[in-house]
Amino acid sequence: MSFLPDFGIFTMGIWSVGLGAIGAAVTGIVLANTDLFLSKPEKATLEFLEEIELKTLGSEQRTFKAGELWKKNGAVVMAVRRPG
Repeated sequence: MSFLPDFGIFTMGIWSVGLGAIGAAVTGIVLANTDLFLSKPEKATLEFLEEIELKTLGSEQRTFKAGELWKKNGAVVMAVRRPG
């Protein structure tokens, strides 16, 4: 004759929710800090980079092909693709 309720099912539920929260936190940390599921970037070819049209900044607006940058002198080129 016990007047205390049975907390067995309640305890099992708390453990399940707790383990699920820990699993979700670990998964979130791993996905946020690694590139496991991201697609691998492609390397840009020289022909593709030469054909890109560039615009100058400032008061004098001028448009030219990127290949003009390294026609006479060498150039360091960094191609960045922004999302969107």
